[in-house]
Amino acid sequence: QVQMVESGGGSVQAGGSLRLSCAVSGYTYSSTCMGWFRQAPGKEREGVVGIDWDGITTYADSVKGRFTISQDNAKNTLYLQMTSLKLEDTGMYYCAAGKVLVRVGCARINYWGQGTPVTVSS
Repeated sequence: QVQMVESGGGSVQAGGSLRLSCAVSGYTYSSTCMGWFRQAPGKEREGVVGIDWDGITTYADSVKGRFTISQDNAKNTLYLQMTSLKLEDTGMYYCAAGKVLVRVGCARINYWGQGTPVTVSS
């Protein structure tokens, strides 16, 4: 059974940084894309970034130049380094495994983590 467990969320002031982690266990090779999504209060979940097996990444325009996705295959862990955080980055952040990399992040999601909250304050 695949499990994805996020950590690293928290509260930070605008302009600050956070690094999210997603530990993956029981990973299946039917998922060729790993990524991060977020859901702001009162809004729909949106893709933030995805990375495929070739290391190709796609980012939402709103986070380009500020967020960086990476993965440590030896540790089966996905990361999201977030810098220059803005108030509008507040939300629940989810890691996910999907079948295809799309314009922003991953699609045809196989597995979701439970989410980790990020709160950016002024």
